[in-house]
Parts: sequence; C-alpha cells; structure tokens
Amino acid sequence: MNKFLGNKTAILLFIMPALLLYTVMVFYPIAQTFFRSMYEWDGLSEGTFIWFDNYTRLFQDGLFFTSVYNGLIFAVIITITQIGIGSILAFAVADTKFKGRKILRISFFIPVVLSITVVCQLWLSIYNGEYGLINKVFELLGLEYKQDWLSSSKSAIIAIAFVNAWQYMGYHFALLLAGVKSVPEQYMEAARIDGATKLQAILKINIPMMAESYKFCLVFAITGGLNAFANMFIMTSGGPGTSTYTLTYLMYRSAFRVGEFGYGSAAAAVLVIECLIATLIINRLIARERISY
Repeated sequence: MNKFLGNKTAILLFIMPALLLYTVMVFYPIAQTFFRSMYEWDGLSEGTFIWFDNYTRLFQDGLFFTSVYNGLIFAVIITITQIGIGSILAFAVADTKFKGRKILRISFFIPVVLSITVVCQLWLSIYNGEYGLINKVFELLGLEYKQDWLSSSKSAIIAIAFVNAWQYMGYHFALLLAGVKSVPEQYMEAARIDGATKLQAILKINIPMMAESYKFCLVFAITGGLNAFANMFIMTSGGPGTSTYTLTYLMYRSAFRVGEFGYGSAAAAVLVIECLIATLIINRLIARERISY
C-alpha cells in the first residue's frame, strides 16, 4: 500500500479529478474572459476581433481609474476593520472562561451565514437619513451629524465598506481564534515566567506564530474587497454619481446594461490580475517576515 501511495502515477490519479474540476470551474472561465476581452462583442453576435483595443479604451477611461481607486479604498477599509477587530475579539475570547463563551463565539459568526441581501436591507434602514438608527442616536446625544449616509459621495463608499466588514468580521474572528489556540501553551508559560506582559506575549509570540492565519485572512479580505459587487449593487447602484463604482460594478454595467461584453471582459481581466498581484505580494511579505523572525 505504501509503495502504491509513493508512486507518482498513483498520486496523479488521486489529484486528477480535483484538478480537472478546478480547471473547468476556474481556469476555463478565466481564459474565456481574457479571450472575450479581445473582441467587440454584444453577447449575441459572433463579435469582431480587435486585439487590445478594449484595454486601450479602458486605460483611457476616467471611470476605470475611479473604479480602481474606490475598490482599493473599500479593500483597505474592510481589511483593517475585519482583521483588526477580529484579532482583538480572538485574543479576548481565547482567555474568556465564563459559561456563555460558546454562545458568544457563535454570535460573532451569525452575520457571515446571513444572505447579503438581508444584511444590505438591514443597513439601508440603519443608514436612512430620516428614521435610521445612527441618526437617531446622534439626535438623542444632541450631536449635529445627521445625514443620509449613502447619499453623500464622501461617506457612501466608507459606509458600504463597514457593512461588508460587519458581515464578514466573524469569519476572520473564527480563523484567528483557531490560530490563537494553535500556539503551544508552553511558549506562553515561558513568556509569563520571563516577566512578559500579555501584550508583549501577543506581539512577540502569538502574532509571529500565527503568520499563516494572518496571511489567509489578508488574502481573503483584500481579494474579497476588490471583488465586492453585491453591496454596491443593492445599496447604491454605484452612486451617488460614480462614488461607489468598483471594477466589478464597471464590469457589470458595461456587459449587462450597455451590452459591451468585450469591454466588460477587459475590466474583469484587469481585476483578475489585480487580485493575483495582491495575493503574490501578501505571500512574499509574510514569507519574508517569517524568515527574519
């Protein structure tokens, strides 16, 4: 049996079904997107091959750069919020000993399993300029911050980012809590004996040893932020103006509203490259940090 499992042909046979499925479900659609991006195509007719004209037009389009900028802002906000709050909760809950700690852990994860449509509708009510919870709280406190949070071009993308961060923060909390639990207790005990404070132990022991957990969370948060679409579609439809346009929304608008599937495919291709670059940078930075540590 061991000889069979050690055979390269046997290993290939085991991984081939998963590899074929992954190719059909992931690589083929990506390749098709790059292929279609070189066509002037309305989704119905045969289309005309135009080489890189869609990309030339894309990089000359001011809306493209607005979409990239908004996507980066969105990704940065949700990454800092989700991983920052997720880390604080994970370290706090890991040391919690009271009886209801399991219920507390589950409650943090509940928003993750909710439909994004339900979450967006909930926050549309909270952000409402007339009867929204946020404005009512400000009113009770006597603060003059009342506004329609989604109607302002300055606050809309930030407001939507916090909705996404709230929904998926529990996912990062669960991953980081598992990472905290994976750190050997003897290391923490040695730190306590040496006189290290709790914060010093977290910074010098926990976080470096949780590098893989943080790497996965960073990749998930940043690529998820760059790929975000449903929040903008449901809550603002890209508005006000173009203040919540991202590459995914530009892709949707070009392909399904205007009928320019080739141009939309070019935007999608750029998004794939953007996510790939972000993933490679994160992998490189985390690997470098682990080596230096």
